[in-house]
This record gives sequence, structure tokens and C-alpha cells, in this order.
Amino acid sequence: MQDVQETTVSRKDILVRLLYTILYLLVFEIIKLIIQIIVVFQYIYLFITLSHNDPVRNFSNKLCTYTYDVMRYLTLNKNPRPFPFNDFPPAMEEPVEEVYFR
Repeated sequence: MQDVQETTVSRKDILVRLLYTILYLLVFEIIKLIIQIIVVFQYIYLFITLSHNDPVRNFSNKLCTYTYDVMRYLTLNKNPRPFPFNDFPPAMEEPVEEVYFR
């Protein structure tokens, strides 16, 4: 078994974390809107050019990683606050080279 450290948490600490959580819930809603816009843009771009837009794909890939960080913070699975209080995270994995439509 792992040793469990007892920590004392003050109500002030909980309140501060709650306030940051509320802020990140708003950020999460903005991220959702941005992702929806990216999806619509990518499909319109794809229909017109028959290829994806690499800069948008790379940005959205990094945005997915950032969203994951935000969700981990919101659900109390991560302590360091996400961007803008820390560095923007690098992509967890690279996008696939080719997208299939089958």
C-alpha cells in the first residue's frame, strides 16, 4: 500500500480553487465554441480544396491537449493551473498524416 500523506486544506484554499474552477469553466465553453468553428471551417475548406488546412489542424491538435489539461484541472486530477498561468502545452501526439473518409 502507498503511504497516504495527511494534508490540511483550508476553506480559503478551497474557495480560491473554486474561483479558478469557475474561470476555467468559462474558458472551457469558449474552447468548445472555437472547436465548433474549426470543425465547420475545416469541412468547408476540405470541400473547396479537397485537402485539409495544416496550420488549422496543428492548432486544433494543440487546443485538444490544452482542453485535456483544463478538464484535468476542473475535475481535480491536476494541481498546476493551465495556460495562461503556465505555458501552453505542446501537442500530446502528432496529427495523422492522411485522413481517410471511408
